[in-house]
Amino acid sequence: MATIEQIAAAILRDDSLVARALVQEFLRNQPVLADIPRPETDDPTLLVVAAALLELFSLRTQQPAPAWTQQVGPAEQPLYLLKSAAHMRRLRDLCQDAAPEPLRRRRLYAPPDYLAFA
Repeated sequence: MATIEQIAAAILRDDSLVARALVQEFLRNQPVLADIPRPETDDPTLLVVAAALLELFSLRTQQPAPAWTQQVGPAEQPLYLLKSAAHMRRLRDLCQDAAPEPLRRRRLYAPPDYLAFA
């Protein structure tokens, strides 16, 4: 089964194809999101992305998020989850203005439908 750590790592590697496949596998198993454990990692960015993703999936599936996600703060630097946003101003503006709230709260930026159709 795909893990939230694998999904976050694929996103941080800019491997959107793998990330989408992992999200599909992860959600297909219909996990109880509140039971997903905190990732065992020393990488603070991976932890931020994992927490934001779980909160995003929780919002979309109308489930409570794991309690540990509330203890994870924002990323140190703003992070665009689509690398094309770095050089496409309109996409970057869309990401900043309309990113899902669980991402935006952690300084992560993506389009409003990010991973919705994974």
